[in-house]
Amino acid sequence: MSLSLTAVILAAGQGKRMKSAYPKILHRLGGRMLLEFVIDAALMLDSQKIHVVYGHGGEQIMAAFPDRAQDSVSHTTSHINWVPQTLQLGTGHAVEQAMAHIPDDVLVLVLYGDVPLIKPVMLTEVVSKVGEHSIGLVTVRLPD
Repeated sequence: MSLSLTAVILAAGQGKRMKSAYPKILHRLGGRMLLEFVIDAALMLDSQKIHVVYGHGGEQIMAAFPDRAQDSVSHTTSHINWVPQTLQLGTGHAVEQAMAHIPDDVLVLVLYGDVPLIKPVMLTEVVSKVGEHSIGLVTVRLPD
């Protein structure tokens, strides 16, 4: 059995280290917002649905994505479900907010909204290697 894919993009962080009042995911790289790169990568994976968990600067985020903004009642567009994280209680809590909108019979790919250089080909490889197993992680070893 092949599970359908749903992406969860974590975009609720404040970005304190950036020393900016502007939401971190809205900062630009090469003329595009950081979150745009991640949403586009998830869309290229043929995700059934993309759940973007937002918090800090939520109104600014919605205003920055008018073509992907939410319906005021359902909080969804055709592919994107905007999930508010009203209390900033960490990464696990952010994922939990999205999981309330996701059925049990799908494969969930969790992405960070502030990692713009993530490539769809790498994500496709991760998804194919995980298959229907419980979990897969992408890690890196960096020199000290």
